[in-house]
This record gives sequence, C-alpha cells and structure tokens, in this order.
Amino acid sequence: MNLGNSFASEISAWPKVSVCQPLLYTDRLKHDIQRSIEQLRSGDARALARVISTVENRAPGWSDLLKALFPHSGRARVIGLTGSPGAGKSTLVDHLARLYRKENRTVGIVAVDPTSPYTGGAILGDRIRMQQHFSDPGIYIRSMATRGSLGGLARTTADVATVLDASGRDLVLIETVGVGQDEVDIVRLADITVVILVPGMGDDVQTIKAGIMEIADIFVINKSDHAGAERVEREIRALQSLAARRDGWTPPIVKTVASEGVGVQELAAAIAQFEAYLKQENRALKRSVENWQERLVEMLREAMLEKARAQLGDGNLARLAAEVAEHKRDPYSLVEEVAAKVGGR
Repeated sequence: MNLGNSFASEISAWPKVSVCQPLLYTDRLKHDIQRSIEQLRSGDARALARVISTVENRAPGWSDLLKALFPHSGRARVIGLTGSPGAGKSTLVDHLARLYRKENRTVGIVAVDPTSPYTGGAILGDRIRMQQHFSDPGIYIRSMATRGSLGGLARTTADVATVLDASGRDLVLIETVGVGQDEVDIVRLADITVVILVPGMGDDVQTIKAGIMEIADIFVINKSDHAGAERVEREIRALQSLAARRDGWTPPIVKTVASEGVGVQELAAAIAQFEAYLKQENRALKRSVENWQERLVEMLREAMLEKARAQLGDGNLARLAAEVAEHKRDPYSLVEEVAAKVGGR
C-alpha cells in the first residue's frame, strides 16, 4: 500500500476552506460599523441604543466603533452632577434637562445607578424618576450599573459619554451614583462638575471636604428650604477662603429646591457662566489636556490588566495564588514575571 498516495487522497477529500473568510468577515464588520454610525448620526434612537450596548458590554466591534466615533465627538458640553445619596441629583438632572429642551437643545443623560445584587444590572431608580422624558426624541436616557467600580462611575461611562457626544447631543448630563467623599472620578470626564449638598447630614461639609469638595466647579445646596442650609453655605465659604483654585475660579453657590424646580434657572446660569470662563485664555483646552492625561493612564492600566488576565487564565491564576499562599514563591517576583510577559520583554 502506498501511504503517500493514500494520505494525498485523504487530504483531497477534506472540505475546502476559503482563505478569504477572515477578509470577508472584516469587510462585513466594517460595513456594519459604518451603517451603525450613519444611523446614529442621523438621530436613530435604536441605533444609538445598540451602539451603547455594544460599547458597554464590550461586544465584538466595540473598539472599532469608538475609534470611528471619536472624530465626531468633542462638541457636546459634558456636565457631571455628583453628591451623596439622597441629595436630589436625579430631580435636578430632570429639571435641567427640561430647561435645556425648552431652549431646543438636545440632551443625553447617563445615570449611573447602584448594581443590582441579583442581576448585576442597574437598579434603574433614576430612569423611573425621569419617565416623562421618554416620549421626547431630544432626550436620551441611559442607566448604567457600577458593576463593582468605585469612584461613582461605571467602568464604561466615559465611552458611553463619547457615543452620546458623537450622536450630536448638545449636552451630556452624567449623574454619578452617590457614594460619598471618594466620588471624584467625574472630574476627569466632565467639562463642568456640579457638587450637590443638602443640609442636615451630620457634620455637613466637614464630613466630605477631603475629596468631593475639591472637584466642584459649582456648588448646589439642594433642599435649601430645610433648616441648616445657611450653615452649609457658611462652611463652603470658609473652605473656599482657605485655598484658592489654580485656575482662579471661585465656585458659585446655588440654592435650589429641586422637588419644586426652584433655583434650576440659576443653576443653568451658573453653568453658562463657567462655560464662558472656560473659553477665556484657552482654559477649556488646558483642562481637557489635564483630564486626558489621567484618563489615558487609566485606559492603559485597563488594557494591560486585560492582557495580564489573558496571560494567567483562571486555572493558572488559582495555581499561582496557591503557591503564594503556601509561601512557595513570593508575589513580587511573580508580578514582575507577568508584567514582563505582557510587556513583551
């Protein structure tokens, strides 16, 4: 028996695989991405929802979508609203959106909600409070679960804001989840950061001055009809007198009663005032450069972490963790080895 001929016959019987398949897949993906972008840019709310879901869930093509959308971004004004739980952030966002729509400006809202312990998704409390906007095509609301992220934002909040910006929205309002004084990530994402305080929270400003107080471009004392509002204002003024900002801006203090819509017009005026201030002496660009320095480091950290996880794998990680726990090897050398592999050295 001629084994060579037999083997050749067997090979010839194998199904033919086209070498063009990867190319065809790439072309189809590019076509789908281009079509999605065209639909999104034309105002198609469903296309916008699909793109956001793709980006948020890191589905196939998410990175290519963001690369293609980024040149269309940078036109929207991103406003972050942050503060403790129960400060009235959702109600203020609701009234602000309503005010901007009266000015015929389109709005995108990203509401970062606590993560459901059962589904891992967002609790959706904010979307329930903003139901009256659902029929308005000029407002798009997206709830996001933190999914374990700290700092008040979900991991993909910045990417979703980019998508909303690229879709042609005039303003993007980001409401952070209320977590307290470490909720400072919003300052690297928003053009304008509004910190919302309420009277009657124990030591008021003193309890949160370590972090959140330093990121405010505008202070809002909500529920200002309650006792203690004047004391909160005095404490903010006292803190402002202790240290001046590098850019020379003194954050204004706006009193609101969000449940009744009181003070919302004044808040919008304060936001417009700070916008005008940013346009002077190229401050907006300087601020953007500083923010992107921080965000690029964070993006690199995430990319390298994903590569490291891929290198280790779940089973391998468990084995290495066991070796460290049993003191068979030290964690410092182990991390250096993994980092060297990820870095290609």
